[in-house]
Amino acid sequence: MKLTLASSKFDEQQAIFTAEIVERIKIKLQEAGVDQEKLEDLTASIALSIAGTIDDIAGIEVDGVEVHPYLTFRTDDDDLIHCGENSYTYEHVYGAMKTLFHT
Repeated sequence: MKLTLASSKFDEQQAIFTAEIVERIKIKLQEAGVDQEKLEDLTASIALSIAGTIDDIAGIEVDGVEVHPYLTFRTDDDDLIHCGENSYTYEHVYGAMKTLFHT
């Protein structure tokens, strides 16, 4: 596998990835019977928490071992694309929420 800097493609993939996470959270909360009036707030809260972890904002450390995630996406050629820095899925949560709840 080759690691390739491809910011534009990465951003496109990241937006799709984030939207999928948000949608799956919403579905699981609905399946659990969460009240419709709480559904949007809980979906956003959980999605932002997960995004913060993926984006390495959360500060993961256990028993002195620090963990720093670095998001990449695999291409059809089995190469990995990245954006040259930490991911920013957090920024895509709002757009995904808007699509799911306000269309």
